[in-house]
Amino acid sequence: MGIRKIMEKKYNYLFGPVPSRRFGRSLGVDLTPYKTCSLDCIFCQLGRTTEKTVERKEYVPTDIVLSELKDWLNKDGEADYITLSGSGEPTLHSRFGEVLEFIRSNSKIPAVLLSNGTMLHLPEVRDAANCANIVKCSLSAWDQASYEWVNRPHPQLRFDRLIKRQKDFCKQFKGQLWMEIFLIAGINSIPADVRKIADLAKEIGPDRIQLNTAIRPPAEDYATALSEKRMESLTDLFHPCAEIIAEFKANHASHVQANQDTILSMLQRRPCTADQIADVFDMHLNEVSKYLGKLIRTGQIRSELKKRAVYYSAVSRKEKITENAKEKATR
Repeated sequence: MGIRKIMEKKYNYLFGPVPSRRFGRSLGVDLTPYKTCSLDCIFCQLGRTTEKTVERKEYVPTDIVLSELKDWLNKDGEADYITLSGSGEPTLHSRFGEVLEFIRSNSKIPAVLLSNGTMLHLPEVRDAANCANIVKCSLSAWDQASYEWVNRPHPQLRFDRLIKRQKDFCKQFKGQLWMEIFLIAGINSIPADVRKIADLAKEIGPDRIQLNTAIRPPAEDYATALSEKRMESLTDLFHPCAEIIAEFKANHASHVQANQDTILSMLQRRPCTADQIADVFDMHLNEVSKYLGKLIRTGQIRSELKKRAVYYSAVSRKEKITENAKEKATR
């Protein structure tokens, strides 16, 4: 009953709890406008970056974010983790550390920072990130050339500085540092190149290393996934030995109430097929189709055919504004 009641509440900057492959039932906190990021990764499941920047500012009002978190917690909100994630790079928000501090001070739920690590060269970012229980950073390249090819960074970002500052942060961080290695077939998956990435990861010294690949529609069509067998053959190159991030299974979400809002929250986080939604919430496909139909008719989601499968994703606020403007112009 608690989850069902909570999900009826509308928030501007919180989403979920939604199923996460890494973090079970995760409440997301979105601190940036859609696709505001320091990178434009070819594999990003949210599509291409529309605002590539390294400018740090208060992109969304911190006081409102904290008010929403307080409201959610006071209503007996349940989640396995609370994650700063969502539409862009959370460390671009100048007060993200205050959000982490609030979670740590007002909840027993672990606070997670999902970051690409690009802003850790700034001392104030490293200090703020120290407030998290877990920090997830990323590494999918081995030098500046591969960095620009795979991650397409902002012009001010340098790969050697990224590695150095991740090392510095790992030394001072008292929580768990997790590292995600995103591998793309034919791009950064040759064993010799993966070994270079693994050597750098070992220098940084994360507590856990997780391998990921483009199992959902990426920003670029040429970013194709590795097979599970191929991924397994690469895990021993890493120290500690890497784990493969598996698809989230239905039993992990057994007490998340499936309804139109929970499905929309999930699609705001990542594109999914109807089969994947049915698997996560343990629903019949006919029931999933009913909810998807309503969300499409109300303009909240869209569908796209990719690699012989239909994926559904949430329509961003910016897209809604653009579409409304087009409609007015044609009247």
